Amino acid sequence: MTKLYIKTYGCQMNEYDSDKMADVLRACEGMEQTDKPEDADIILFNTCSIREKAEDKVFSDLGRVRALKQSNPNLLIGVGGCVASQEGDIIVKRAPYVDVVFGPQTLHRLPQLIAARRASGEPQVDISFPEIEKFDHVPTAQATHGAAFVSIMEGCSKYCTFCVVPYTRGEEVSRPYADVMREVENLTGQGVGEITLLGQNVNAYQGETEDGDTVDFAFLVKAVAALPGVQRLRYTTSHPREMSQRLIDLYETTPKLAGHLHLPVQSGSDRILAAMKRGYTALEYKSIVRKLRAARPDISISSDFIIGFPGETEADFEATMKLVDEVGFDASFSFIFSPRPGTPAAEMADDTPYETKLARLHRLQARIAEMEHQVGAAMSGSVQRVLVESVSRKNAQELAGRTQNNRVVNFAGSPGMLGRYVDVRILPGTLHTLRGELVMQP
Repeated sequence: MTKLYIKTYGCQMNEYDSDKMADVLRACEGMEQTDKPEDADIILFNTCSIREKAEDKVFSDLGRVRALKQSNPNLLIGVGGCVASQEGDIIVKRAPYVDVVFGPQTLHRLPQLIAARRASGEPQVDISFPEIEKFDHVPTAQATHGAAFVSIMEGCSKYCTFCVVPYTRGEEVSRPYADVMREVENLTGQGVGEITLLGQNVNAYQGETEDGDTVDFAFLVKAVAALPGVQRLRYTTSHPREMSQRLIDLYETTPKLAGHLHLPVQSGSDRILAAMKRGYTALEYKSIVRKLRAARPDISISSDFIIGFPGETEADFEATMKLVDEVGFDASFSFIFSPRPGTPAAEMADDTPYETKLARLHRLQARIAEMEHQVGAAMSGSVQRVLVESVSRKNAQELAGRTQNNRVVNFAGSPGMLGRYVDVRILPGTLHTLRGELVMQP
């Protein structure tokens, strides 16, 4: 049996796409996956272009597998994802040993691209945008554990000045409502209890029904939660501009909806938010959070922050720190601004020293780490329903589960619990990973 190695960079959308690449090649070429590139017949890099370092790392990793290609001329090397979509033929020019280049919307064409490469001897590049065609061609998902991603839309139409997603994944296109529901029902039929709805901007979802109507994201969330096989429901990523009151109300009326929301804010300065073209103010963001906590008082909020956006002053940064203190985030993904080619922000004047940006980033991260620790400490002694996801990375005798507010808990348990829900009492633990003890068998 031929073997496939996939390395995934970036977001959960890419993780989902990598699973689909494996499904496609398993169905048409009978391939099985390996975690050792030296054993593979096909090596795929599913790339991310959000961060400059991530993009550079792709070419670094390509350089490392070049020797494998030299020793095995039949080895096929492919580059997919957002870097592929952005760079296209340039990848082949820079790394001529790459055989196929494909975008997020053309991963389902991998078998045809591979066949064309073998027949012609020439590299194949397809970075077109056939909207949601891929969902009609990928095989039915096969669940391997108790949680699964379901992609409900592709692309983004917000055109934030710092972001390449509209250029690499295209504009927002929603999957038909019935297609999403069928995929969820297929997964729950295989024993999946936890569903995460995925998209660059899920709450912009506008799915067409079979009778020609359109339903919004709040309708979809309510419908998915109503399916008897769904035990817990999550979604990511959201945009504050489209956190509708109907969606917020579901946190009060829908217990299956997890008490955790990732809601990127990026900055607490209205001036910087306007320069980013985010479409909301700090006050409007805080209003959304206030409404969410009225609906679900214990909801956990995580966010994204860009530090050192062009023109950011000390006052702008202090506005961000003020927002952090007023909102109280449980966790964050925070980075120093990285200009992406082709985006408006890449052309903006930026005269803030890197050392100043780094100091600001460290201060922000330290403050949110304090808040994260406070949330974990408050959970001590509570009993949490967790989905057992894996064997613990640090101790093979323990399991790792995820709470409804998205915290990882390590505890002693048997492998038979994998993929199931158990009750765990939280013990005093470390900052990022909690420890617990089993309270009740599945």
